Amino acid sequence: MKIGILGTRGIPNNYGGFEQIAERLAVGLVEKGHDVWVYNSHNHPYKKRQWRGVKLVHCHDPEDYLGIPGQFIYDFNCILDSRKRDFDILLQLGYTSSSIWHWLLPWKAKIVTNMDGLEWQRSKYSRPVRKFLEYAEKLAVRSSKLLVADSEVIRDYLLKKYNAKATYISYGADIFDSPDAGRLIPFAVLPHQYFLLIARMQSDNHIEDIINGVLVSESQFPLLIVGNIKNRYGKYLEKKHASEEIRFLGPIFDKDTLNNLRYFSTLYFHGHSSGGTNPSLLEAMAASAPICAHDNPFNRSVLEEDASYFTDSVQISKLIRDHHHPGTLSGAIQTNISRIRTKHNWSQVICAYEKAFI
Repeated sequence: MKIGILGTRGIPNNYGGFEQIAERLAVGLVEKGHDVWVYNSHNHPYKKRQWRGVKLVHCHDPEDYLGIPGQFIYDFNCILDSRKRDFDILLQLGYTSSSIWHWLLPWKAKIVTNMDGLEWQRSKYSRPVRKFLEYAEKLAVRSSKLLVADSEVIRDYLLKKYNAKATYISYGADIFDSPDAGRLIPFAVLPHQYFLLIARMQSDNHIEDIINGVLVSESQFPLLIVGNIKNRYGKYLEKKHASEEIRFLGPIFDKDTLNNLRYFSTLYFHGHSSGGTNPSLLEAMAASAPICAHDNPFNRSVLEEDASYFTDSVQISKLIRDHHHPGTLSGAIQTNISRIRTKHNWSQVICAYEKAFI
């Protein structure tokens, strides 16, 4: 099959969750003998036309100077290009800025859309934007031949709201079993003597709740925050909270460094409150991190009872005071590792997409 993948900033992954699945899925499908093309932003640092057998199409992306409107132009450019590639399958990862161009999608291709999370419910957006996102969701459902839900919660939601059947395909993660405490040296922390948060700087990731909970707990352990702080909310958080107790590390893309930070954390905070199955949560599970997650149906559907949960900073401070690592959550950690092996491994994810495409 000739397969096109759009909706991301491109591969190799240098940004986030959709880029991660685009990378792993594209390479996996190439290894199975398929002809796979991935659309890359022209701003992506990797400029070649192939990567590990995957063909790359670099399209103009003005988001860096236009902001959000630039996403719509970038998707428009990708969709226009896809019309001349004669794809059998066109996989859209997300729908927020591509759905309005659905009438331009190549009619010969089977349009498959990964529906992401419930974007229109995210508190960071204004009411008019949320209304638009709900409309975009409806357009994506109507214009797709096949819907993919990365969460069982999203699958059930699509069936209830639109009477639309979606194929459940989760994300994957690689089990990390080669810890090296030496990788912590640049961060001036000791194993199991720090808290960790890896997230985009967005209000609905409950970053400030986590920060306040750590501060109120009066723990002697610092909170390390990994993520790009160049947006407005990130700059606000850094200006208000940066200290020895709250350390903003910026973005880190080296997988081994991230996995060691996860593995040796005394608690890994996952504050994401919207969306489906979050790739960073699976990666924390795969790295044997003891997890404290925001209490919502998406996180509970992945972790079940094998994590601590919070809804506000008060609960976080209490959890920190009551928590003693490494023994407290050892059973939960092993169960989460088992879930990665049996339910969230990349081999199964790639095979499930290939089967869905047929």
